[in-house]
Amino acid sequence: MNIYSMGVIPARGGSKSIKLKNIIKFLGRPLIEHVIESAKLSKELDKIICSTDNEQIAEIAQKNGVEIMWRPQELAMDDTPILEVLKDIIKKSTNKPELLALLQPTSPFILPSHIDECIKKLKIDINADSIQTISTFPHNYHAFNQRIVKNGYVEFCFPEERKKYYNKQTKPKHYIFGNIVVTRSTTIIEKNEICGFKSIAVEIP
Repeated sequence: MNIYSMGVIPARGGSKSIKLKNIIKFLGRPLIEHVIESAKLSKELDKIICSTDNEQIAEIAQKNGVEIMWRPQELAMDDTPILEVLKDIIKKSTNKPELLALLQPTSPFILPSHIDECIKKLKIDINADSIQTISTFPHNYHAFNQRIVKNGYVEFCFPEERKKYYNKQTKPKHYIFGNIVVTRSTTIIEKNEICGFKSIAVEIP
């Protein structure tokens, strides 16, 4: 039985930090083209769409063979949760996707093999809500080393844990998010979550 999988590239045009960051040139090409190329090389994606509100972004995506799903203005704001964008995509899709791979244009190093690995593993594990890539990070960035400033003085965010796990060898292993989330449409619609409560881990460099 085939499970319909859709690659979703969210690329609104209203970035405040870097104007039109999703199409700024990176290695000689618009940033979004890198993730489009990886998505097109994936063997597990049945369809790729770009959710955007911007004509320039749409033109580049269409030129690369990606279907555009126009995003309403109320879902193209700075504080719009990506969860709401995914709900809108599911609602508008004629052929409802069962799995959605969230592929951010600002992650140009996504590999087709990682997309495929995520989709395959999520298809197998029917109890999982989603799957995501994760990665390790330098010891100094561990959560137990993080500080806050309170009343003008520096404090550890987790002072008791910091005392207990004071060196690299004793700290529990933490990870940061990698660059891909593949989730089920049921996780989005029924649980109102992207990752849900049971998310499979795929460790990447």
